[in-house]
Amino acid sequence: MIMKRLSSLFLVSLLSGVTTLGAYKLFIEGKNNRDSIVTTASNNYGRNVGLSAEGVDFTAAAENTVHAVVHVKNVSVRTVYNPMLQWFYGTNGGQQQEQVGTGSGVIISEDGYIVTNNHVVKDATELEVTLNNNKSYKAKLIGTDSKMDIALLKINAEEKLPYSTFADSDQVKVGEWVLAVGNPYNLTSTVTAGIVSAKARNLEDKGIQSFIQTDAAVNPGNSGGALVNTRGELIGINTMISSPTGSYAGYSFAIPSNITRKIIEDIMEFGNVQRGILGVEGGELNSKASKELGINDTEGFYINKVTKNSGAEKAGLRKGDIIKKLDSQQINTFSELSGYISTKRPNDKVQVTFLRDGETKTALVTLIKNDVFTTEFKGLELENIDASDKKKFKIGYGVRIKEINNDNLRPYYDQLKGGIILSVDNVKATDVESISSFLNKKDENQNVSIQMINKIGQVIQVIL
Repeated sequence: MIMKRLSSLFLVSLLSGVTTLGAYKLFIEGKNNRDSIVTTASNNYGRNVGLSAEGVDFTAAAENTVHAVVHVKNVSVRTVYNPMLQWFYGTNGGQQQEQVGTGSGVIISEDGYIVTNNHVVKDATELEVTLNNNKSYKAKLIGTDSKMDIALLKINAEEKLPYSTFADSDQVKVGEWVLAVGNPYNLTSTVTAGIVSAKARNLEDKGIQSFIQTDAAVNPGNSGGALVNTRGELIGINTMISSPTGSYAGYSFAIPSNITRKIIEDIMEFGNVQRGILGVEGGELNSKASKELGINDTEGFYINKVTKNSGAEKAGLRKGDIIKKLDSQQINTFSELSGYISTKRPNDKVQVTFLRDGETKTALVTLIKNDVFTTEFKGLELENIDASDKKKFKIGYGVRIKEINNDNLRPYYDQLKGGIILSVDNVKATDVESISSFLNKKDENQNVSIQMINKIGQVIQVIL
């Protein structure tokens, strides 16, 4: 009887053990196996896509770039007036004061050519460049492009210098890892990492820029520094930040290397920037614009006007066409269009892919020189000013009223014709191309405020 009970207990224990072991295998080990599979898949996924910075080696790119990035010191002189002296003694009390500004620059050739931002060297009476090895040199300003905020400097060093090579910024991908190298707050050789957040970013109503946006930390002093890929190749020149405080708060912006390279090549070869234009006016499409135009497409550049005698007109482009591509570059926004054209010169040929009545067509357009570009708004035909105008009126920008075709403005013909418009609704009239882009967004029946210089040099305000 006792043996029978022991056998029964043994059998129950055995069954309990088997049940427990089975449950362990099913729920515990099974869970661990499933966790292991998920972790492995997750790790493989992370490695394949490269989401983690731990999988990217930044050291070689950083090492190559820090030696090519320099510290730029800008010494300028301004006159400071003392209102108390003027009040009591009848003198303006003007005193000369020296100001020092700093920024960054990138060596682009072994013989000492350096690219930086125009705003870093603006109004400089003296420029000094300090290399990463602490050697300092006086720098000569070779040329500038205020529109694209690029300047070219030259130093004469005793030895061949390390330099950055240009990459093709058109091939940069959103999500790609990048390094920003510069001298923020006078801290030399500072390297920060981030990803490309967006391309062809337009930050102005004038639409004259086409920035690479990144979340790499950029602060005051980084201006003119390098934005490089993980191979250490130059993809942009850091130029500005978007911040409510003036310090880094999330995003920074760089001028693409393709635009930069074209500008400095122009300065070195021609002494100034050679700008070509397509010869079309219009705007980028979106749901609202497409609905107003009565079309289905919500992406691309809609042509509202074709410039007379331009390459676009000669190639057969016309109002209502929607530009989809320039050469192999997809065009969805105005900044993408203007950014690509900014890499070209007058007489360059561009293949334009466009939609007309739902049918895809192509046309080969020869770019025309920017200074022959005109536009018309409210019966005012506008053209770019030349160097003699800038010198005569002591201005750096503006567009001239070439002709008046508005009968309502005929009584003011003599006062208006030949005048130079400085701004429209407080937006600088840097050139005809940029101001026409701004005006195209305005309703013809909407009043605009124009600040201009008349023929005798008076600055006046006009409401049209």
